[in-house]
Amino acid sequence: MQSSEAHTTSGAAFHLSRRRFLRTASAALAVSALGAEGLDIVQGKPKRVGLIGTGWYGKSDLWRLIQVAPVEVVALCDPDRQLLAGAVEIASQRQKSGKRPRTYTDYREMLREKDLDIVLVGSPDHWHALHTIAAIEAGADVYAQKPISVDVLEGEAMLAAARKHGRVVQIGTQRKSTPHLIEAKRQVVDAGLLGKIGHVDMCCYYHMRANGNPPLEPVPDHLDYELWTGPAPLRPYDGLPHVRWWRTFMEYGNGIMGDMCVHMFDTVRWMLGLGWPKRISSTGGIYVQKEGKSNIADTQTATFEYDGFDAVWQHRTWGTPPDPDYPWALFIYGEKGTLKASTMRADFLPQGNQAKPLHFECLYEREKYPEDVTEKDIELNAAPATRRHMLDFLAAIERRSRPVADIEDGHISTASCILANLAMEVRRPLVYDPAQRVVVGDAEATRRLRRPYRAPWRHPEPA
Repeated sequence: MQSSEAHTTSGAAFHLSRRRFLRTASAALAVSALGAEGLDIVQGKPKRVGLIGTGWYGKSDLWRLIQVAPVEVVALCDPDRQLLAGAVEIASQRQKSGKRPRTYTDYREMLREKDLDIVLVGSPDHWHALHTIAAIEAGADVYAQKPISVDVLEGEAMLAAARKHGRVVQIGTQRKSTPHLIEAKRQVVDAGLLGKIGHVDMCCYYHMRANGNPPLEPVPDHLDYELWTGPAPLRPYDGLPHVRWWRTFMEYGNGIMGDMCVHMFDTVRWMLGLGWPKRISSTGGIYVQKEGKSNIADTQTATFEYDGFDAVWQHRTWGTPPDPDYPWALFIYGEKGTLKASTMRADFLPQGNQAKPLHFECLYEREKYPEDVTEKDIELNAAPATRRHMLDFLAAIERRSRPVADIEDGHISTASCILANLAMEVRRPLVYDPAQRVVVGDAEATRRLRRPYRAPWRHPEPA
C-alpha cells in the first residue's frame, strides 16, 4: 500500500479547503469504522477521558485519541509535576473546548471522582496492573499500554477484573490496526499464499538498551519518587527515570523481551490465529554490554512451541541485523513462500513461480494530520495505526464488545514473554496452565509467577 502525500497546487485557499476535506473524510472513515453507533462519537456526546502517566507514549496515545473523536480530557495524573504541567498545556491547546484538565499526582485521587468514561494507562510497566484494575473498578473503559503486566498473575488479575466489571480494555498492541499489516494478513496469510506454515522467526536488533553509569543525586522537588516507584523495589535515585532509563531495569519491566517481542509475538498470534504456546524455553543474558548499570539481557533467544511449528524470538542490542530492511520484524515461513513484516513494510516472497511477489508499504498521514509533523518524539509510522486502534476501542465501547486487542490476547502475549524470561532464569522449558495458573510440574517457577510488592502496595488477586 502506498501513502498519498504529494500535492503540487499552491495557495492558502486550496490548502484550507483541502485540510477541511481531509478532516471531513477522516470523520466519515471514523463513522464507517464504528458503524451506526459511531455517529454519537464522531458527531457529539464526548467521552470524558483521563490519562495516567504523562510521559512520552501516554501523551502520544492521548493526542491520537483527540484526533479521531471529540473527547473531553478532564484529568491528567503523574507523580512528576513538571511532566504534568507540560501535558496540561498541550491538552488545553489540542482539545476543542480549550479547557485545562484537572491534575493529580496520585491516581487514586483522580479515580475517586468516578467521573471518567475512559482512562488511558501510559505509566511504566510496573504500574500497569494496579492502574488498570483501579480504573476498571472506578467504572471506566481502559486503553492500557503493553506489556500489560510485569508478572503473570498480575495479568490474570487484570483479565478477571475486566470480565467481572464488564469493561472494555484495549491493549496498545496496535500492529493489529496497522494498515499495511492488515493487508499483508488478508492478501497473503488469509489467502493461503504461504501454504503450510513450518516455522516463524521474530527479532529485534535495535541498539535500544540504555547502559550508562549516572551518579546518584538528590530527588528533584517536582518528582514524588516514592509514588513513581510504587510496588517496585526502590532503586537509589540516579536521574529522571522517565526518558526510557527505567526500561533498562528488570525492577520495572521485562527487558527487550517484554518491550519488543510482545509486539511481534502478538502480531504472529493474530495473523496465524494462535493461542497459548504449548511450551516455552529461552536462553540468554548479558553477553556483551557488561559495563553499565543495566540488568536486562542484551542477548536472548526464546522458543514458543505450537503444533506443527515453533515461533522463535531473538534480540541483540549490539551488532548488526541479518536483514537491514527488517531489524525489528517477523518472518513466517510456509511451503509456498515467506512473509516478512515489520512496522515499516511487508514483503511476500513466493517459492518458485507459484505466485507473484507482493510488497506492502507503511501508510503515513502527514497531510491529513499536519500536526503530526511537528509533534515532539512522535512515531510517524505508528500514528495511523494508533488512530485506527483508538477507533476500534471506541467502537467496542459503543457496542460493549471485545476490541481487536482485547485484554485476554494482551495477557497471553505478555505472559508468554514473561514466561520466556522466567525460562531463561531457571534454565529449563516451562509449560503454563492458565486454567490452574501454575507452571506444570514446577513449583519454583510457579512461585515466580508473582513478583513481591514493596509495602504498603498489595499484589492484585485473580478472582
